[in-house]
Amino acid sequence: MTATPIKVLVIDDEPPIRKLLRMGLSTQGYEILEASNGKIGLELLAQDPALIILDLGLPDIQGHELLRMIRGRNDSVPIVVLSSRGDEAGKVQALDLGADDYLTKPFGMDELLARMRAALRHQLQVHGERPVFKSGDLSVDLVRRIVKVGERDVKLSPKEYELLRVLVQHAGKVLTHRFLLNELWDELTDAQYLRVYVRQLRQKIEVDPERPQFVLTETGIGYRLRAPD
Repeated sequence: MTATPIKVLVIDDEPPIRKLLRMGLSTQGYEILEASNGKIGLELLAQDPALIILDLGLPDIQGHELLRMIRGRNDSVPIVVLSSRGDEAGKVQALDLGADDYLTKPFGMDELLARMRAALRHQLQVHGERPVFKSGDLSVDLVRRIVKVGERDVKLSPKEYELLRVLVQHAGKVLTHRFLLNELWDELTDAQYLRVYVRQLRQKIEVDPERPQFVLTETGIGYRLRAPD
């Protein structure tokens, strides 16, 4: 018996993009639902897609407003947004509204598939959080609060550990500066505080802190922890 295909809802008003996604995702075994505008996209939510690919530049409903409406009806379905090059502010706003990831047009199919897999893995992780996180040589025991790189124990300050814990709980997902500041300091603090702790954390867990393999910078937006193996 074949597995039920994963249902992906594509909301994009550009026929060439929809065709590209339909062809590329179908060959990977995904079932595609297509919406050329926000109104149709909202209607297709009733078919319970496992993931949504959302273009922010729609003709009828502003992309961020549609994102807010989708999250009002379904607070857990992974959403990958498509945005224009250089629109950092739009990406940050989308992530703060509940998007899981973003891609800048034009994008490669391999990159999209990787982002989709990471978003789907993150959703599973949230619903059944594993006590021990592993990505490459990095392991974090969330129960015993033990951090290791290979066989080496890593000693972190309480704030460094809290930063790593939040990144681990959302591994593979882009976390904005605002989200991390609110999680770690309970109020909006200068982003320089965050940069200092990220730098300190990298000094302790990265082989080369100047070329990080685990805590990755999303320029102008925030940070992403490398997804689990």
